[in-house]
Amino acid sequence: MKKIFLAATFLAAIATPAMAEILIGWGGPITGGSAAVGEQNLNGVKQAIEDINAAGGVLGEQLVLQTEDDAGDPKQAVSIANRMAASGIKFVVGHQNSGASIPASEVYAENGMLQITPASTNPMFTERGLWNVFRTCGRDDQQGTVAGNYLLEAYAGKRVFLVHDKTPYGQGLTDEVKKSINTGGLNEVGYEGINVGEKDYSALIAKIKDTKADVVYFGGVYTEGGLIVRQLRDLGIKTPMLGGDAMFSTEFSAITGGEGEGTLITFGPDARKNAAAAEVLKRFEAKKIDPEGFTLYGYAAMQVVAAGIKEVGSADPQAVSEKLRSGMQIDTVIGPLSYDNKGDITRLDFVLYELKDGRFVEHAAQ
Repeated sequence: MKKIFLAATFLAAIATPAMAEILIGWGGPITGGSAAVGEQNLNGVKQAIEDINAAGGVLGEQLVLQTEDDAGDPKQAVSIANRMAASGIKFVVGHQNSGASIPASEVYAENGMLQITPASTNPMFTERGLWNVFRTCGRDDQQGTVAGNYLLEAYAGKRVFLVHDKTPYGQGLTDEVKKSINTGGLNEVGYEGINVGEKDYSALIAKIKDTKADVVYFGGVYTEGGLIVRQLRDLGIKTPMLGGDAMFSTEFSAITGGEGEGTLITFGPDARKNAAAAEVLKRFEAKKIDPEGFTLYGYAAMQVVAAGIKEVGSADPQAVSEKLRSGMQIDTVIGPLSYDNKGDITRLDFVLYELKDGRFVEHAAQ
């Protein structure tokens, strides 16, 4: 009797089909100088997948995540893109850095993979006519205009010093700010590039001091930005800094040791205030995860992918891409999103934030 029972159980097991799966790739910095913002992005993607699967998945299929560390490096980004292609992944959320997303997107396009980034803001990501690229964030030509307009208003007739980190993101954003202020009749007193990973900024700071700069604009990530501010303050120089979205991390405050108070950055409107994010925020709170910065942008990226698959009725990246670019609206935790035919969101997405008590909060003037 026991043998008959075991045989029946075995036959039932092999006769019951396993739940189908849709593979999702994530590429971004788990290590390196952008790791903190990469973690934000990944936390959002993981929570979205957990929530989608708990609700029955997509078309009855569970989402399975494969994560890959690009350390913010373009070469590593291409390497992991090829690895994900070999794994049969058709949908990728990532990368964090524009310098990684842009070369990786070529691999994804060639292998029939749809890519959606929560964070890469360089316009060239979507300006090359690729069929497969999307983002849930805005573009640097928009972000640079917001920052430029602030400088034109707050520092009219004063000395602006521009600094970038020589990456597609950092230099591209700084050039957009330069274009904006120059068009408005304000010329910078300095324009300098630093190297990612540098620790000593004494030569840069000497130039900032010599020009008697009233404000420094920095295009780069929180790591180098924080060090520049800290070293300025260590020398008693109180020149304020304005930066971009890659500065949005509590790590910036940790690096500056409290000396970064008042630093301004541009980022999207605080998605944590959206009613659509309320239940998701509770789940992050239960896990003791702060959903700052790019967290909800990562969550929204998975919502976009899931909505596209559901709408076309299959996990066909090409069909999903065409549907998303048709103007359909997707309800997400960062608000309703729709796309143009390049893969850009159709809304403007940047406001000013100020570092207060160690955290970036929307600037009161906004």
